[in-house]
Amino acid sequence: MTTQTLDRSAAATDGPSPGTPLVTGLGVTAPNGLGTEAWWAATLRGESGIRPVTRFDAGQYPARLAGEVPGFDPAEHVSSRLLPQTDHMTRLALAAAAEALSDAGIDASELPDFSAGVVTAASAGGFEFGQRELQALWSKGGHHVSAYQSFAWFYAVNTGQISIRHGLRGPSGVLVTEQAGGLDAVAQARRQLRKGVPVLLTGGVDSSLCPWGWAAHLAGGELSTIDDATRAYLPFSADASGHVAGEGGALLVLEDAAAARARGVHGYGTVAGYAATFDPPRGKGAPRLGAAAELALADAGLAAADVDVVFADAAGRRDADRAEADALAALFGPRGVPVTAPKTMTGRLAAGGASLDLAAALLALRDQVIPPTVNVTEAAADCPVDLVTGEARPAALRTALVLARGRGGFNAAMVVRAAD
Repeated sequence: MTTQTLDRSAAATDGPSPGTPLVTGLGVTAPNGLGTEAWWAATLRGESGIRPVTRFDAGQYPARLAGEVPGFDPAEHVSSRLLPQTDHMTRLALAAAAEALSDAGIDASELPDFSAGVVTAASAGGFEFGQRELQALWSKGGHHVSAYQSFAWFYAVNTGQISIRHGLRGPSGVLVTEQAGGLDAVAQARRQLRKGVPVLLTGGVDSSLCPWGWAAHLAGGELSTIDDATRAYLPFSADASGHVAGEGGALLVLEDAAAARARGVHGYGTVAGYAATFDPPRGKGAPRLGAAAELALADAGLAAADVDVVFADAAGRRDADRAEADALAALFGPRGVPVTAPKTMTGRLAAGGASLDLAAALLALRDQVIPPTVNVTEAAADCPVDLVTGEARPAALRTALVLARGRGGFNAAMVVRAAD
């Protein structure tokens, strides 16, 4: 297993595919629902999971809202042996992994050795575990620091623990590109699939809702300090004031479409195209999110007119929202395609956010419906997008574009198509 980063000095796309990557399983842990179908039903109803922080006392901080996964009892998902070894983030990831494999109908114990790998995304690692060990170090001394700290904090820990639990010993890795990571990880899994690895478990699950993690969120200067959960995170709105942090994400099972269908699995949809770009340092060039979208469509062999819905990055900051809206208008025309941001119900989930959007896009294709962007009544005049607000919008959907931007200049775009 290796820690990998993408070379984004220029735009990156994947080459021709010997097989079609099909998503055959989904596993979700999200602030508005634990488990895929519970989360999706809540999302279509427009139910938000953004509430006052309960995982620690946030009263002393300027930002006090978060998206926390509800009703998660780690003892129901993680063995008693693993509990003292794992951060909350990893426990969420293990739950999502088990659901995704079960959903795909895969019994890992029946797979040949080295035939299945794990590629996940990370942003901060096990912050809560690390905070606890630092407190023990300074209050009690080094002999009170757990030996598990050596790996429980690490970016690759979710990949490692999932691999060990399910015996997935094929090519594996981790991508560290913040919010863009959920798409970058799936793209890396697609590359491994094209090299002949039959099964990949991929995506991102993240959590850093603890005082140490909260200090990092606040230092970024992008959290909303509004206490009203219906007004704190309003992407594309004239009243946008930042975002709300959240935890959770989604893991997906990726298989070759022909092999999956040979075993009677129809799947949710195919990963048709992907691209990544990197923004230059502030003030030294234009944002390149639009270029990533264009290149992902080219990788899929599609035109802008083929896209039926866009799942936006939706930063919740006026400048970033305008930049994304301008990129979409340049590609599709002003208000030329429906745009949605269901992350308004969860907050931005760091490395878990884009993979959760990818799961939403696949389920939207399955059910022919676009989930809403809650709390936003209409897009601002300087954000010319056809924003789906109020309630879910039925639509004929064949192709979805998912966009993500990670702190530091990372951009990613992925095209998914409905399963035939």
